[in-house]
Amino acid sequence: MDATQIRADFDAFKAKGLKLNLTRGKPSSAQLDLSTELLALPGPADYMAGEDTDCRNYGVLQGLPEARRLFSGIMGAAPDQVVVANNSSLALMHDAVVFALLKGTCDSAAPWSKARETRFLCPVPGYDRHYRICEDFGIRMISVALRDDGPDIDEVERLVAQDESIKGMWCVPKYSNPTGTVYADAVIERLAAMSTAAADFRLFWDNAYAVHHLTEERIEIANILELCERHGHANRPFVFASTSKVTLGGSGLALFAASKDNVKWLLTRLTARTIGPDKINHWRHVRFLKSQAGIEELMDRHRAVIAPKFEKVLEVFDAKLSRLPDVNWTRPKGGYFISLQVPKGCASRVVSLAKEAGIELTPAGATHPYGKDPDDRTIRIAPTFPELPEVTLAAEGVALCVLLAAAEKGLLVP
Repeated sequence: MDATQIRADFDAFKAKGLKLNLTRGKPSSAQLDLSTELLALPGPADYMAGEDTDCRNYGVLQGLPEARRLFSGIMGAAPDQVVVANNSSLALMHDAVVFALLKGTCDSAAPWSKARETRFLCPVPGYDRHYRICEDFGIRMISVALRDDGPDIDEVERLVAQDESIKGMWCVPKYSNPTGTVYADAVIERLAAMSTAAADFRLFWDNAYAVHHLTEERIEIANILELCERHGHANRPFVFASTSKVTLGGSGLALFAASKDNVKWLLTRLTARTIGPDKINHWRHVRFLKSQAGIEELMDRHRAVIAPKFEKVLEVFDAKLSRLPDVNWTRPKGGYFISLQVPKGCASRVVSLAKEAGIELTPAGATHPYGKDPDDRTIRIAPTFPELPEVTLAAEGVALCVLLAAAEKGLLVP
């Protein structure tokens, strides 16, 4: 690799005046088109659900029974342990944190905010919006390494056993954001069984990509609710998911599943916040998706749209970056992201060069608490939103930026 040629190639790419965006894991227009039928549902005369429920009216705080049954398979819980809310699972996560801080959980002796300090464990790399919730409310974040089989479970067990201020842990257990990691069953069981100093410790189990496969293999993971109950910690997990990347991103459904005590706790807190969710949206999702098989069929169609984009990014990285030392990238089997690891100290420079070349990337450090990646190595790549030709161009541009950043540090292989 010749540094002079790389600079010339970069300048030529920059001269194209492109505007490409790989920042957020948004569904593309082609994916949204798969659910356009929702816009005509349920129709002007189809608003009565079971038990003579008029979906136009107030009430049914836990969500339509038909919707809770529809999504019980995804959530791994009986319908009476599922809550179906409005469009944002992030809002449910936010509210669960706030409710615990202000009121405590059903196992708390006092609200979390009354403690000298509240801490959360954060597997890294991870999801920036989880970290934002903690940062907004002054919850101290403790990083633990995310390995190929899940979080460093030895370190997690050590920390939670000795520190009662650790009240929660963020987990994206399947096709994790941004690495695509799938938690091994053995790791999940240890999370369920471990002893915690805090009696009201909670796993914030964000199973956002439960049905978001990129290959024909439909990977399944151990059921955290069942395992926690088996080990005597039934109230430990709060399980979250949504249809935001299944149907319409702005008009999906947020899902929560937990023990009966936790469901009662959440509904009690929600009673002061709302008189009920958007049941018309619940009903049209029931009419559109129909069954677990219907969900899976729709997700196969999503895979046909986005899998080629992931394949193209990997193809470009394989061709352009394979010989560069200390550079690697994940090959996810599901989810919405690829995690690119560049040489230590280079991620911020790569993001800066990409912006100069007309490519918007998620800020370096966003995958770590407080926006600080101590090694400045991790860059999250989100291929889903742009069209395939734009994804190809963006991947080529990112690869050029990585090569140029490495050249500036004298890291090129002759």
